Amino acid sequence: MRPHLPLLAVAMSVALCCTAQTPRNARDAVTAQQKFDRVFRYLNAYYVDTPDPGSLAETAVRAILSELDPHSAYLTAEEMRSARERIEGSFDGIGIEFGVIADTPVVIRPLPGGPAEQAGIRASDRIVTIDSCRVAGAVPTDIPSLLRGRRGTRVRIETLRHGADKPVCFTVIRDRIPLRTVDAAYEAAPGIGYIHVGRFGRTTTEEFHAAYERLGSPRALILDLRGNGGGLLGEALALAEFFLSRGNRLLSVEGRAIPETIYEAKKGGTLTDGPLAVLIDEGSASASEIVAGALQDWDRGVIIGRPSFGKGLVQRQFTLSDGSALRLTIARYHTPSGRIIQRPYTEGERERYLHDFMRRNTLPPDSLTTGAPRFRTLRTGRPVFGGGGILPDLLTAPDTAATTPWLSRLVRNGALEAFLLGIVDRQRGELLRLYPDAGCFAAKFAVDGTMLDDLAAFGATRGLPRSVAEESRSAPRLRRLVAIELARLLYGTEGAIRIANNTDTMVYKRSIKLLEAWNTEGKKLIGYEK
Repeated sequence: MRPHLPLLAVAMSVALCCTAQTPRNARDAVTAQQKFDRVFRYLNAYYVDTPDPGSLAETAVRAILSELDPHSAYLTAEEMRSARERIEGSFDGIGIEFGVIADTPVVIRPLPGGPAEQAGIRASDRIVTIDSCRVAGAVPTDIPSLLRGRRGTRVRIETLRHGADKPVCFTVIRDRIPLRTVDAAYEAAPGIGYIHVGRFGRTTTEEFHAAYERLGSPRALILDLRGNGGGLLGEALALAEFFLSRGNRLLSVEGRAIPETIYEAKKGGTLTDGPLAVLIDEGSASASEIVAGALQDWDRGVIIGRPSFGKGLVQRQFTLSDGSALRLTIARYHTPSGRIIQRPYTEGERERYLHDFMRRNTLPPDSLTTGAPRFRTLRTGRPVFGGGGILPDLLTAPDTAATTPWLSRLVRNGALEAFLLGIVDRQRGELLRLYPDAGCFAAKFAVDGTMLDDLAAFGATRGLPRSVAEESRSAPRLRRLVAIELARLLYGTEGAIRIANNTDTMVYKRSIKLLEAWNTEGKKLIGYEK
């Protein structure tokens, strides 16, 4: 069948890409659609083997989209289910995090208050069977489908526990498991709160408000959007509104078939004044760029970090009959000052688009503004630049700690994760006694040379030959990775973020210093003092 796929893809591409609304183009679109239908009928009627229509259609759809912008996409029914869970902020399951040690799933932690914890499952329990299905040696990605199921249904789990003479069995009743979008919230320094929003889902606004109140409504705030790839537009607008005044423009959207739509703050925000630092990086995209762009255009806070990804295309989702979906770009986002968030691209050249993104983040700061469209902020009139993405007010250098081929392989083949899982499995009680919480771990834990040597030796047993030169070059980055991932295994995502921030002098600690000197330093950066 493969020799026929290009013809099929081209036919569908012609049929679906002729979207102009002139009478001639409308006739061309009908002709192209008829051509595709005829090709498909010929394939079904005369091809030497029996074709798989579903597979042909999916291949053709993907080929069509590869010729369009870099963000139009096709999602299978399974991908749609996963995406829906992330957006809705929950799924039905038992509520555990697990890793794999020696081909056996091991519970890293039962989620607090979740069904697994209530049933008595503990960290370090080894899962032997799920509903009588042996899972030792199973593909790790297959295990969640065995644990998840409709809320209220039962699943029987057999485990091996340290110190137990025989397997321990549990019957767990599945329930709704929340997926949090606010990954961390804590006091970064006296009077300075820190909130990390990992993505924008259905519950982000509610989670953010709760986190802010839990911090005691601090006088200054660090809003961390690094690594936030986007999500729901409404939640992003609601977060921006938290910091802005009623009537402030938040965003405008326009497209060929979409009239210009302007979004404004519907009510006055809770924190419309006072020191604010917004952290972004190359992983900040779409909805997070909308927030950062609105706050920058209104001179509401200082944007710190690296240039954002530059995804400013609006996708509309069209659900198909088999549960799959087409996400088709229909419009572009503009910040309140009129800047286009989307980076330039050439249709059909997705690899070049990615290459340009990677290259862009190695360029010197001056080159990022050379030739870029210049705009003015809406309060102080200071210059900001378009051309794609959000350029921080305070641009920081990329992390230059060495990443060697040896370190990359250590991470990619799972050796680092397996090594740390083994440590936590053997020493969890002792580690938690020494470091009862993430704050204590951040203040006291240090990765010593012995641990790095043991890790390198472990990697060698998994087919990664040791290299003294590469180990030495990688040591600073590896120490940080080990501490971050160990904290994640012991305390969850917030623990990992605390450790990452504790060792981040370029962005996180710099933002604290800026907020502490807001009247003399922060305001100057956003044009309030010359």
